Amino acid sequence: MEFGSVLTAMVTPFKGDLTLDYNRAQELATYLIENGSDGLVISGTTGESPTLTADEKVQLFKVVKEAIGNKGTVIAGTGSYCTAESIELTKRAEKVGVDGSMLVTPYYNKPPQEGLYNHFKTIAESTSLPIILYNVPSRTAQNLEASTAIALSKVHNIVGIKEASGNLVQIAKIVSETPDDFLVYSGDDSSTLPIIALGGVGVISVASHIAGREIQQMIKAYKQGNTQEALELHLRLLPLFKALFMTTNPIMVKAAVKLKGIDVGAPRPPLIEANREQISKLEKIMRDAKVV
Repeated sequence: MEFGSVLTAMVTPFKGDLTLDYNRAQELATYLIENGSDGLVISGTTGESPTLTADEKVQLFKVVKEAIGNKGTVIAGTGSYCTAESIELTKRAEKVGVDGSMLVTPYYNKPPQEGLYNHFKTIAESTSLPIILYNVPSRTAQNLEASTAIALSKVHNIVGIKEASGNLVQIAKIVSETPDDFLVYSGDDSSTLPIIALGGVGVISVASHIAGREIQQMIKAYKQGNTQEALELHLRLLPLFKALFMTTNPIMVKAAVKLKGIDVGAPRPPLIEANREQISKLEKIMRDAKVV
C-alpha cells in the first residue's frame, strides 16, 4: 500500500458564519496536492473533527476526493472514542470512495491496551479500506503501546500508524517488529527527520500546508543519502514547526494558510483565532524559513 511520503492533515475551511466552505476545501486540497503533498488526511484533529458533524465529514470526504481525483490519496479521519460510531463513519467513508481511513486512539474514556486492540481490530474487520492507526497521547490521554501496535499490524488491512507520542524508543520498536511494508509516519513535524532515520516512511504533517515542497525535499534528500541537505532543511524549518504549535493546533496553521493567500476562516468554538501578536511572530518566522 502506497499513500506517499507527505500527507497533509488538512484544515477545514469555514465561512464567516462558521458553516463549512466546501468550495474552499476543494481549492485548498488542489493547492496542497500541487505544492508538495502526496495525499490528504481529512477530518483529523487539524481538521477540527470534534466540531464537525458526521454528515459534514462525509460530504467533506466526497468533495475533496472529487477535487483531487487520482492526483493524490484521500485518508478519512473516521475514529472516535466510540467503536460503533467509528464503524458507522468508516463504512460511510468507504462508500464515498476514499483511499483509506485513519483511526485515532479513543480519547477521554482511556481504554486499556486490550480494549484498544479490540476497538481497532473490530473497526478494521468492518471495512475493506486500508487503516492507519493514530497515536497521539498528548491529546487522547492514552498511549497505544508498541506491543499493541505490533499486534494490530498483523490485521491484514491495518497498514500503518501515525506516531505522535514523541517516544523514539517506542517508535523504533514498532518499525523493527512490524512487517517491512507496515507504514510508520511521523505525527509531528519536528520528529519527521528522526523518524525517517529510524525507518519511517514519511509524515502526516501540519506544516506542509505552507512548506510542503520543502518537507518533501527533506525526506527525499535523506532517503537518497544526502543527509547534510536533509539536516539543513530540518533545521531551517524547525522554528516554523514550533511556531505552528505556539498555541492549540489548528489555530496557528489556519493563520499561516491565510498569510499564504487562502482564507480558510476562523476555527469553530471552543477554539479561537490567533491574536495579532501571534500572527506577527508567525509571519516573521515564515519569512525566515523562506515559505512566504
